[in-house]
Amino acid sequence: MIAEDAQPPVHGRESQPGPEAPPDVPLAAAVDAPAGTAGRLTAAVGLEGTVERAAAALKPRMRGWLHAGVFPLALVGGIVLIAVSRSAGAVAACSVYALSACLLFGTSAVYHRGTWGPRGEAVLRRLDHANIFLIIAGTYTPLAVLLLSTGQQRVLLTAVWAGALVGTAFRVLWIGAPRWLYTPCYIALGWVAVFYLPDFARTGGIAVLVLVIAGGLLYTAGAVVYGLKRPDPSPAWFGFHEVFHALTIAAFTAHYTAILLAAT
Repeated sequence: MIAEDAQPPVHGRESQPGPEAPPDVPLAAAVDAPAGTAGRLTAAVGLEGTVERAAAALKPRMRGWLHAGVFPLALVGGIVLIAVSRSAGAVAACSVYALSACLLFGTSAVYHRGTWGPRGEAVLRRLDHANIFLIIAGTYTPLAVLLLSTGQQRVLLTAVWAGALVGTAFRVLWIGAPRWLYTPCYIALGWVAVFYLPDFARTGGIAVLVLVIAGGLLYTAGAVVYGLKRPDPSPAWFGFHEVFHALTIAAFTAHYTAILLAAT
């Protein structure tokens, strides 16, 4: 899902040492480029290539694979929810949830598994961060429709979707915002339905209530891991970001089960 806050890697030409060029400057640039501006530009290109290779070497080998594996499961699970829904409103709400889940896991997998140019990195990172707000609102949509009265649905969905849209705009327009600022925004929006927990229990039962709370706690734990960058068990294979992704999958599973119980 969210990528680390380091600047995205940038692409450059492969560096090749030559007799008249430093090892990190392309040979063709050293031979053909005039002195001055062109020479400085070609040197920068070689440096960019070095930075990109270093960033790729530091990325844990499991980065993105967890969400890549969950994406098809989320797609199938969404179809199941739609199939078991008993009303047009439930079908629409579960469709929103399924779409937000597929966007979350699909975008995260593409972003974290691939190596993109500066523009591609910037676009995918914005989408990756924005999708967290969308999955929060997308999760509450079927819960509200299935478990709350019409008036309560209107209040909760207005609040959560307004917050999601504001949060999405915030992450798209200010992708370089510090973690300490935007991570609490995810947590706050995720717990906006806390006042409706008694209604969830009354309509859906104790199992639904426990699953909703468990999912919220798991998402919160993931946000804390992401914010602190700890624990970081194996930076080469399974780092703190993979722990964060694993917790988001566990939280999604809990909420999916709650929605499935409510829908059936």
